[in-house]
Amino acid sequence: MTKFRDFGSPVTADNSEAISFKLYGEDFQCRAQIPGKVMLDLATRSADENDAAANAQVITDFFDFVLLPESAARFSTLCMDPDRVVTIEQLMEIVSWLMETYGERPTTRSEVSPAGQ
Repeated sequence: MTKFRDFGSPVTADNSEAISFKLYGEDFQCRAQIPGKVMLDLATRSADENDAAANAQVITDFFDFVLLPESAARFSTLCMDPDRVVTIEQLMEIVSWLMETYGERPTTRSEVSPAGQ
């Protein structure tokens, strides 16, 4: 007997609520949701605590992925501005908040069909 389960499209509709944050008076808009695989890949790539360069790249990639294009460009410019210093601690606080926010996003599961149907 074959076992079968249709996982359908588990994430749907009402996850379209905007996610945004403010830094130095600027609003930055993020994607409403991100694929779980992206989160897993970022977590895997940041597993080596001794590789600071790799971990820094993971954080950069994270912001590049979650921020909408216009916000990503402004955020990158802000982070390089010597007159409005964004500290590593601030970046990590934003990453932590975003990870929590994405992790708390409600999902709606499709109806699961009985095995073999």
